[in-house]
Amino acid sequence: MITPSFPRFLIILVLFFAPSLALDVSKPDYGDALSKAILFFEGQRSGVLPQYQRLTWRENSGLSDGWTYNVDLTGGYYDAGDNIKFGFPMAFTTTMLAWSVIEFADSMPPAELRNALVAVRWATDYLLKTVSQLPNRIFVQVGDPIIDHNCWERPEDMDTARTVYAVDAPNPASDVAGETAAALAASSMAFRSYDPGYWNAVKAFEFADSNRGAYSDNSNIRDGVCPFYCDFDGYQDELLWGAAWLRRATQDGQFLDYIQYNGKTLGAEDNINEFGWDNKHAGLNVLVSKEVIEGNMYNLQSYKASADSFMCTLVPESSSSHIEYTPGGLIYKPGGSNLQHSTTITFLMLVYANYLAKTSQTLNCGNINVSPSWLRQQAKKQVDYILGNNPTGMSYMVGYGDRYPQRIHHRGSSLPSVKDHPQPIACKEGSVYFNSSYPNPNVLVGAVVGGPGEDDIYTDDRADFRKSEPTTYINAPFVGVLAYFVANPNP
Repeated sequence: MITPSFPRFLIILVLFFAPSLALDVSKPDYGDALSKAILFFEGQRSGVLPQYQRLTWRENSGLSDGWTYNVDLTGGYYDAGDNIKFGFPMAFTTTMLAWSVIEFADSMPPAELRNALVAVRWATDYLLKTVSQLPNRIFVQVGDPIIDHNCWERPEDMDTARTVYAVDAPNPASDVAGETAAALAASSMAFRSYDPGYWNAVKAFEFADSNRGAYSDNSNIRDGVCPFYCDFDGYQDELLWGAAWLRRATQDGQFLDYIQYNGKTLGAEDNINEFGWDNKHAGLNVLVSKEVIEGNMYNLQSYKASADSFMCTLVPESSSSHIEYTPGGLIYKPGGSNLQHSTTITFLMLVYANYLAKTSQTLNCGNINVSPSWLRQQAKKQVDYILGNNPTGMSYMVGYGDRYPQRIHHRGSSLPSVKDHPQPIACKEGSVYFNSSYPNPNVLVGAVVGGPGEDDIYTDDRADFRKSEPTTYINAPFVGVLAYFVANPNP
């Protein structure tokens, strides 16, 4: 690990002893934050950038992606601060962006709803290319992460191997194919039309179900996807997740039967209190619970029971509470990039609160009853913390407020733009910028970084990727969360 030369103690002094520099963090501007959270995705774009590109320090990149298979795999998003297109987290990002629109479109200003749909479309256009050779093949990744991570260069300058990773039937890829099915089905709902995404969602799900297993178990691609986006938690949840989204998008009885009759064998009742790119259990239970709460589908009651159980783990006063919070009140899970947990769980709290409120229901958490209003207030605490109402007084969204991370772990942001430095910056030539104590020259507006540790402390350190690296799957659920609070700032 390379340590930047900027003294850590100076960073900490700035964070803790300069509260007067910040805006009134007790009154967040949710509209501004929403606009910026969506804008972030333009900084992650791969491919030919459109004329309406607003983050103008980015330019075209990855234009030969797919050539080794004689297919067009341009487009899509780089997942984080590197230049790889990982299919598993990109599909989850797409699902969450689409779900944000489905649940909270009415809370979005028209211009931001349009921008959100553009962000979804940029992803789905790429995902449709990855499933273009179904039923026999799905493309799961572009770029060799080992080589890429040994370089610090702009996406526009990439001279590293753009290896294409594909899974051919009958080899397994239930996780990536199942999540891709979910993404395309959810996106078809966001666009309010049965466009090609819906039909390819069915094909992706059929591939996932017919070729069961984890994509990272394939020996020919394992070294390229692990340890970065291995399937650590099993593929079964993605099968149920994909089926649940197809059920919601189509109301087709075959998908209802699938989640009903396969739930137990695929682990739906395991009460795994996680939700993220690798583990869909909590999100699956909330999604399916809508049918129980609003549609009286009591044959799916076990999903609602699991969703209730998950929500109760978030209640500190509940006898079933076991989610950890920092002293400042942030949801915390070990492992790095902690804000991915905060934004996904906050999203689920708001969605579930809306489902319960629609039918005037509450949660029974053993010794206490929990109302939808309580869930919304807890969600607001998480959002406000991220936007600056925290012990450091720092916003963890780049470009929001007066004080935010300046040295994020992100190649394109930390290197001079092509406009400012037209000459290519080769693989190792970027190290001087990585090691620099100066702020990143290009502001990746709207990027939410990994965030502080369990002690609420954040050091503005480019090398500390667990805290300073943004990801698309942190931002995607945050779009929906912010949209809710634009319309309901005081729940």
